[in-house]
Amino acid sequence: MLGLMTADFDFDLESTAPASKEELLGRVARGDEAAFGDLYDQMAPRVLGLVKRLLVDHAQSEEVTQEIFLEIWQSAARYEAARGGASTWILTMAHRRAVDRIRSSQAGRDRDTKIGIRDLAVAYDNVSETVETRIEHERVEKAMSRLTELQRQAISLAYYGGLSHSEVAERLHIPLGTVKTRLRDGMIRLRDELGVVS
Repeated sequence: MLGLMTADFDFDLESTAPASKEELLGRVARGDEAAFGDLYDQMAPRVLGLVKRLLVDHAQSEEVTQEIFLEIWQSAARYEAARGGASTWILTMAHRRAVDRIRSSQAGRDRDTKIGIRDLAVAYDNVSETVETRIEHERVEKAMSRLTELQRQAISLAYYGGLSHSEVAERLHIPLGTVKTRLRDGMIRLRDELGVVS
């Protein structure tokens, strides 16, 4: 009976054995979509597992795994069996892609942090700044009161009014040289009153 069964069924052991990953990669290099599907079925769980160990985030891991298989489809012709097994080639590619994604994500976070720090308004004591400005303003007013009326008038027009020397001369109906002298003398006196060392 056993002899009859073996005679009726002609087993072709070579056709039922799954193709090796190396063979599949060779066929993928020639554009064989079925071989690519078989290779994907064999390798996808291992590739996803490796990538997920590195990236942790499941959605990113799936995206990177998809990129890896796209790269395998596009670059299968570059695989050289003499340099190592197909699994090693694929897992090395997966590792490299995952590390690239980590570096890219880290660079993006670093860039965002730098931009965030740059745009972050630094807290400062508004009250103390206001007080300091007021005190400084009072010192200048006190020093200005010690100038002659003519010096005070020329400095007020030039520095507070934003007028040029010629415009001050026109406004006061005096020669330009006189304006320059009043400004120079007034500024020297102000500097002395405020204790500014030149």
